Amino acid sequence: MPGEMPQFGSLRGSEVVAYLGGMRGGADVRLVRGLAERFNLDLSRRYREYSSGNKQKLGIVLAFMHRPQLLILDEPTSGLDPLIQQEFYALLNETREGGATIFLSSHILSEVERACDRVGIVRAGRLVRIADLDELHRIRFHHVEIEFATGARVPLDAIKAAAGGEDVVAEDHRVACTVKGSFEPLLHAIRDAKVTNLVSHEPSLEEIFLEYYRDAPRALPS
Repeated sequence: MPGEMPQFGSLRGSEVVAYLGGMRGGADVRLVRGLAERFNLDLSRRYREYSSGNKQKLGIVLAFMHRPQLLILDEPTSGLDPLIQQEFYALLNETREGGATIFLSSHILSEVERACDRVGIVRAGRLVRIADLDELHRIRFHHVEIEFATGARVPLDAIKAAAGGEDVVAEDHRVACTVKGSFEPLLHAIRDAKVTNLVSHEPSLEEIFLEYYRDAPRALPS
């Protein structure tokens, strides 16, 4: 399943299925119908009338309709609403439990954690690192932004001293930092402060690995 679907123009969804299915010698009609119903996809509509989400749904149907033993999926949940994403994860689990091997490309850490057993990163066309999820959990971090009440005391020294807190930047009554591991030390550091807003951003999988490489450059092959 490509990251961007080809342009099938005025072909109807059912015609796209028939066209690509015919290249393989036919598709399982019942399976196609079941997948379309599962993802609420109207195969009678023309491809050019599909929204980006429906185009993505058609890509899922095309990828899974032959019950392949190997799936290569590039950003498969892009454009899907949350409920359809949950249905896709369920399909992914069923397919994996059926014995298929799945390669999934994603920059969303939570998606990788949910769908994958092992994680790898490609840099400059080379597979430079493979890790299991336990290792991924050990090296994950979050970007945190804290806003304090105007005129309130900002416990900057306590934030800087908090275990796991790095790259602390303060501006007026706002503080940004990077938290590795548990949030507990940071929350303890600001427990007596007047916090008006706290936002945590999950980094992309690529950011996590690049941070890992920065701290442990010898992990890269020569």
